[in-house]
Amino acid sequence: MELYYSFSVLIVLAALFSYANIRFLKLPGTIGIMLIAMLVSVAIRLLGDNYFPDATKEFFQLFNSLDFNEILMGAMLNFLLFAGAMHVNFSDLKNLRWTIATYATISVVLSAFIISGILYYIAPYFGIQIPYIYCLLFGTLISPTDPIVVLGILKQAKVPKTIETKITGESLFNDGVAVVMFAVVLQIATNVNFDATFENVSLLFLEEAGGGVVLGLLLGFTASSAMKKIDDYKVSALITLSIVMGGFLVAKELHVSSPLAMVIAGLIIGNYGKKVAMSSSTRDYLTKFWELIDEVMNAILFLFIGFELLLIDDLMDQILLGVAAIFMVLFSRALSIVIPARTLLRKNTFSKGSLIVLVWGGIRGGVSIALVLSMPNSEWKELLLEITYIVVLFSIVVQGLTVGSVAKRVLKDEVEEAKEEEADDYINSSKL
Repeated sequence: MELYYSFSVLIVLAALFSYANIRFLKLPGTIGIMLIAMLVSVAIRLLGDNYFPDATKEFFQLFNSLDFNEILMGAMLNFLLFAGAMHVNFSDLKNLRWTIATYATISVVLSAFIISGILYYIAPYFGIQIPYIYCLLFGTLISPTDPIVVLGILKQAKVPKTIETKITGESLFNDGVAVVMFAVVLQIATNVNFDATFENVSLLFLEEAGGGVVLGLLLGFTASSAMKKIDDYKVSALITLSIVMGGFLVAKELHVSSPLAMVIAGLIIGNYGKKVAMSSSTRDYLTKFWELIDEVMNAILFLFIGFELLLIDDLMDQILLGVAAIFMVLFSRALSIVIPARTLLRKNTFSKGSLIVLVWGGIRGGVSIALVLSMPNSEWKELLLEITYIVVLFSIVVQGLTVGSVAKRVLKDEVEEAKEEEADDYINSSKL
C-alpha cells in the first residue's frame, strides 16, 4: 500500500506539472516539469514549516523513503533506454558506427580524466582538498551525456539528422560504459580488498560491458522470433515489457550491464523485429505503446530531479565550486570531442559548427545524480552531490533550452543543404 501511495502521488504531481507547463510555461515537457518541481521544492523549504507543517513533513518523508538510484538505475533507465533505442534507425547508426563507438568509449574516458585532474588542482583554491580518487569518481559520473535528457530534447531541437544521430547514438552507448567505469573506480575508492591491476580492471570492464551486449543480442533476437510466430500487438507489448523487466533481473544476476543490454535489445526489436515479425498494425500499436511509456517515465524522472533539491542540505554551500565545475565539464567535453575528431576520425566529417553542437548538446541529467547517490556515505558524498546537481541543473536548463538555437546559428548552411537534399530525394522518388 505504501508503494501504491508513493506512485500515486508521483503520477498526480507529474500530471499537474505537465498541464501547468503546457498551459502556461510552454517549455519542452521534461524541462518544464523539472523547473516547476524545483520551484515547489524552494517554496516548501521557505514556507512549508510555517504554513503547512504536516504536509511538509509527509512530503519530506515520501522523497526520503524513495531510493532515487534504485528507481532510476534499476527500473526507469531500462525502460527509457529500450524505448529510445526502439526508435533509432540502425542504418543511421551503422553509417556512423566508428564515430559513435569512439565518443561512447574513448571520449568518456578522456573526459573523466581531464575533469578529475582539473578538479584535483582547482579545489584547493576553494578551500577544499579532495582526494584524487574522489575527483576521478566525479569525472566518471559526470562525463556521460544522459540519453534520457538528450533523446527528449533532440526531438524538439530540430538539428540536422547526422548530428542528431551522433549525439543520440553516443548517449545511448556511453551510459553503459560510464556506469561500468564508475563501478570500477568506486571499487578502488571503497573496497580495500580490490586489487586494481590492469588485468582485474580490464576483466571487470569486459564482463560488464561485453556481457551486456551479448545479453542484449539474445533478448532482442529471442523476442523477435517469438513475436514473428504470433503477430498480436497485445502479446507483443507484453513480450517487450518482459524483455525490459526480466532482462534487468537477468543482467543483475549475471553482473553484466543492463543499460547496454537494453540498448542492444531495443535496437534489434525496433529494426529487425519490426521488419520481420510484425504487421503494420502491430508495429503501429507497439510504437505508440512505447512512446506513451517513454513520456510517462520521462515526466516522473524530471519530477524526481526537481524534487532532489529537497534532499540537498545546502546547495549554496558549494555554489562557487559548482560553477567552476560547469566550466570544467564543458572544457573537458570540448577536448574529448575535438581531439578524437581531429586525430582518430576522418577530419572531413566534422565541420566547426557540428563540433560546437556536439559539445553543447552533451547534456547531463538524472544518470549522474543517480550515480553520485549510489556512493556509500562519506565526507565527500554530499560535496560531490552538490556540485553534480549544479552541473546537471545548468546542463538541462541552459544547454537544453538553447541547443536548438545554437544548432540553427552555427549550422545554418548545413541545414539549408540538408533541406535541398531532402527536396531532391523527394523529386527523384516522385519521378520514379
